[in-house]
Amino acid sequence: MRTTWTPGPANAACANPLVSTGLFLVQALNGLQLGILLFLVAAGLTLVFGVMDFINLAHGVQYMLGAYLGAALAAATGSFWLGLLLALPAALVFGLLLEVLIFRHLYDRDHLSQVLATFGVILFLNQAVKAIWGAAPLQVPVPALLEGGVVLMPGLQYPLYRIAVLCAGIGTALGLWFLVERTRLGMLVRAGATNAPMVSALGVDIRRLFMLVFAFGAMLAGFAGVLAGPIFSVEPGMGDHVLILAFVVIVIGGIGSIRGAFIAALIVGLTDTLGKSLMPDLMRLFLDPSAARQTGAALASMLVYIAMAAILAFRPRGLFPARSG
Repeated sequence: MRTTWTPGPANAACANPLVSTGLFLVQALNGLQLGILLFLVAAGLTLVFGVMDFINLAHGVQYMLGAYLGAALAAATGSFWLGLLLALPAALVFGLLLEVLIFRHLYDRDHLSQVLATFGVILFLNQAVKAIWGAAPLQVPVPALLEGGVVLMPGLQYPLYRIAVLCAGIGTALGLWFLVERTRLGMLVRAGATNAPMVSALGVDIRRLFMLVFAFGAMLAGFAGVLAGPIFSVEPGMGDHVLILAFVVIVIGGIGSIRGAFIAALIVGLTDTLGKSLMPDLMRLFLDPSAARQTGAALASMLVYIAMAAILAFRPRGLFPARSG
């Protein structure tokens, strides 16, 4: 999907303030959309890390599997919406299988063992996806109901599907906030993230609680993958970069904090997208076009990590760490 843009001559982009405003608006919306997808991935990851102190590098493959399941089921049923509805429970069940067969045997191991084992899961599942669906990227068509665009300003349309992704992500975030902050299950999850041994001593089966959190987190990551299918190519390894950014999100937001994950995801999404879009142009103020393009691209790839370092310098536990008991 590409944003429809009809400003006239290409060299007018920098000189025309209206064009610059339009480009900035589009990239800002793209950044918010990336942030929403990152939140859906990071939400389950931060709760898993907070409740069980378990480092799951394989969480990114849940995003990839969701995208593949959504694409395969949409093709089989002939409907994107049926594919989405079927892919969510499928992602949840697959997450439960991984938890039962592999991850629960690693809870009492050290972090190095968890990192090595879950990295092995990444390698295995990436190869399994290639064996089942092939190495070529899959293209998922935009559902007919969400084709077309919304006029943001004269000459500029923004894809309706991307706006729907934003709305779906915000709605999911609100529902997750209500679940975590206003229900008994959410109270147990927050207590587990704060002091898991105490919650266990009070008679709560912390392992079963974690299994539920893990399965729900896997479904959220799969949901993000299904939503990303019509925007990005569905291909092996597509979850690796998302996983790195998701870890940045939970570090900035505060481990175990849903509110922190949401705000940090928007910060990371906007920083990454706007940095890649605007940094080469900013460098042209100081360097020739060729050097500015290379330097801008290099700096843009570092901006997210620079922002993380700057935030942690003032807030070592993140912006909104889980309340300690």
